[in-house]
Amino acid sequence: MTLLSHLGASPLAPAPESPRAPHRRWPVPAALAAALLAACASTPLPPWPATPAATVVQAPRAPTAPGPAAEQPRPGVVTAPVVTTLPQASVDTAAQESAPYGPAVAARFPDPGIRYDTPGLAPERRAFTTNAEIGQWLQRIASGSASTGTRTALLALGPSQRGNPIHAMVLTHAGGTSPDQLSANQRPTVLLMGQQHGDEPAGSEALLVVAKELAQGLLEPLLERINVIVVPRANPDGAEASTRATANGMDMDRDHLLLNTPEARALAALVRDYRPILVIDAHEFTVAGPYLEKFHALQRYDALLQYAGTANLPEFLVKASKEWYHAPMVTALQAQNLSTEWYFTTSMRPDDLTLSMGGTQPDTARNVNGLKNAVSLLVETRGVGIGRAHIQRRVHTQITAVTSALRSTAERAANLEQVRSFVVRDTSAQACRDQMVVEAGPTREQRDITMLDPDTGADRVLRVDWNSSLALRNLKSRPRPCGYWLSADADAAIERLRLLGVQVLRVAEPGGLLADTYRETSSARGVREDVRGPMTESADIVRAQVALVRSAIDVPAGSYYVPLNQAMAYLAVAALEPDTQNSYFANHVIERLEHSARVMATPSLVFEETD
Repeated sequence: MTLLSHLGASPLAPAPESPRAPHRRWPVPAALAAALLAACASTPLPPWPATPAATVVQAPRAPTAPGPAAEQPRPGVVTAPVVTTLPQASVDTAAQESAPYGPAVAARFPDPGIRYDTPGLAPERRAFTTNAEIGQWLQRIASGSASTGTRTALLALGPSQRGNPIHAMVLTHAGGTSPDQLSANQRPTVLLMGQQHGDEPAGSEALLVVAKELAQGLLEPLLERINVIVVPRANPDGAEASTRATANGMDMDRDHLLLNTPEARALAALVRDYRPILVIDAHEFTVAGPYLEKFHALQRYDALLQYAGTANLPEFLVKASKEWYHAPMVTALQAQNLSTEWYFTTSMRPDDLTLSMGGTQPDTARNVNGLKNAVSLLVETRGVGIGRAHIQRRVHTQITAVTSALRSTAERAANLEQVRSFVVRDTSAQACRDQMVVEAGPTREQRDITMLDPDTGADRVLRVDWNSSLALRNLKSRPRPCGYWLSADADAAIERLRLLGVQVLRVAEPGGLLADTYRETSSARGVREDVRGPMTESADIVRAQVALVRSAIDVPAGSYYVPLNQAMAYLAVAALEPDTQNSYFANHVIERLEHSARVMATPSLVFEETD
């Protein structure tokens, strides 16, 4: 008997519903799948070695000094980042034109010792790579990869709100490129995505380079150990308009739980189908803006990094993120003379001098993919508000970070699969037991941060108040239920949960449950907030406070049960506990409190199963 990777893989679990498919009725106690998981599992938590096994094949590095026997990069093909850099005085001349600072600051960010070649990085080019050019670039890669043994597939995600395609490419040495074929080759899958925010172009340009290198260049040997999916530009409408938001004004990187935008929904379907073990989210951060206003200083760092940090993240995924990814990535960046720090930002309030790491809410790609049991990393380069300044260095920074993560995945492939197997079993086994965190927040500390003097370019060390997402505070907790009951009127919530990969069972025959229902004790209108302040583009939410009322409830046929003995249990918690700002109730996906309840004992219900 093999270990089930998630509850939906059980032969007792329902396949996706089809209105034309005949239904069978099976008594499926919700605890049964968890028991099967425990009975079938024989994979222990892996040892935590400090270094990977010496037998692992790594991607070759670029030569630092070309010689007669060295493999020379082909035109337009990028090797792994080189260690040489241009002299300190060699600065992208565009920096003098578009950056909000003078030559003294610009001199702190010399071009790298290699030039990257994409349509948007061409000399004298003013615009970055267009969405049509991305499609053409990926098509050329697919056409030229047949001779290398690499299988590629172009995926049509989307379209966006304005009808633009969201381009994606699968690269693998598996027998095929479908989710089942990638799963069958027993190699972990990596998802690389860029430009969720349209005014952050370096990630998109970098991922075009990485895609080409994986198909035809020096990164191609990594595909012997991993599969890679590249989504260079997740927000083509925002990129076209050079704006952060999608066409309807929403920040799609706060939409990965609610799934209101087609762009976020496209990424959710991709992750549900391919189940990546690692997700890299490439962004850029503001260089001047509020930092110049509040601190009379500029951002100093080349890269800001952060892994997932939200309530109920499995501790072993956090450990893997820190030791197997973040630490090697910092080392790789430093080897290229690129400075790095934890990701941080600040609010839009001019009197607020606090710096905050990325938010702890379960709404960003970073945190939602962490709750999907993936290592989920944010890589941000200095870019917002400086146009094309230092674009080669920004792309170089992204490529250095991404290459490090790809290599870490190849080196740790077996360990990662063992950790995920353990996490799935452990998460499933927690149903009906102990307490769970409903909402968590950052820990307030003080920290020294290095910024730049905007006039001289010299370092300035500031002691600041700092909200850390590395150590979370428990703001609200409750007993962990066995699952959640949802009424037949909650179709919108059911559709979103299934898109996220959460298993949902439909009740076939009337029955009863012991449940905690929600009684509203107070309610107010408001808007969602992130670490930068109110998210004014979002719709009004219901800020409710609730009390739990234990009772026996009647369960009609056609209603739904969401078990917590499944891999995606904590996504269900994030969506269905009503008194948080990201919940489906707060955001009107579930219209009434009585349309959901916490199931507090193992149900004996009959569920539908679809052939």
